[in-house]
Amino acid sequence: MTSTSTPALVAVIIEDDPDVRSLLDEVFLAAGFETILTGSGVEGLAAVEQHHPVITTLDINLPGIDGFEVARRIRRVSDTFIMMLSALSEESDVVLGLTSGADEYLVKPFRPRELRARIEALLRRPRLPAPGVADARVPGPRLPDNGRSDPGAEQALDGATVLTWRGRVHRDLSLDLDTRLVLIGQRRIELTPTEFDLLAMLLEAGKRVCSKADLARGLRAAPPGSNDYVSEPDKRAIETHIANLRRKLGDSTTQPRYIETVRGVGYRLTSDEGS
Repeated sequence: MTSTSTPALVAVIIEDDPDVRSLLDEVFLAAGFETILTGSGVEGLAAVEQHHPVITTLDINLPGIDGFEVARRIRRVSDTFIMMLSALSEESDVVLGLTSGADEYLVKPFRPRELRARIEALLRRPRLPAPGVADARVPGPRLPDNGRSDPGAEQALDGATVLTWRGRVHRDLSLDLDTRLVLIGQRRIELTPTEFDLLAMLLEAGKRVCSKADLARGLRAAPPGSNDYVSEPDKRAIETHIANLRRKLGDSTTQPRYIETVRGVGYRLTSDEGS
């Protein structure tokens, strides 16, 4: 359970069913976490702000505030990975959960071994910096209209110049792998950890098409060339995350500027030319 010290790994469990809460507690303890157990959305929000968890599990049907609204409020204050666990299995529920800010959506009853595997996959992924109160226009590598780094650019937010800046650029979109900042021009775009990782994979791939299965494996940090099984729900989750990513980038599905769909295959970057 809990202690007064802050361990390296903390999980906040927001679940009103005592039996499910106990099972989640066991799985996270076995994975090396210290757990903070809560039974309502209000308690869960307070625990997230106080304990800064790496992972937060979230039920949907909670007393008071439902899980969708709790996820939205968590996203305003925390970079924690949100794992929704719910008996609601309709596609519309999954889409709403991921749109609300969740990184994972598991349908109850879940298998403890699968939950443990997903926990370990999340731990292999870096996290976004917590949202700040700074203005949305963040200093960064100044990009001319062609989307390429300017040799005379100002220093980036972390003090790196264009000679040391470790990032990816497509048109006026830039992604910094070290600070995990995403900019369109000089405007900061707030993404969830999963959306950032998907964008990074697409930018890394360039014009090569990334299938939904490839992207799902990438989120699991599977080795290159891995043929790990990817379920249809996981592929649909990728579709939802990409839709959310496009919305935040202000991208269009009919006339995409950044990410285009290759029907029946997956996604890739648009051409560097055009509007």
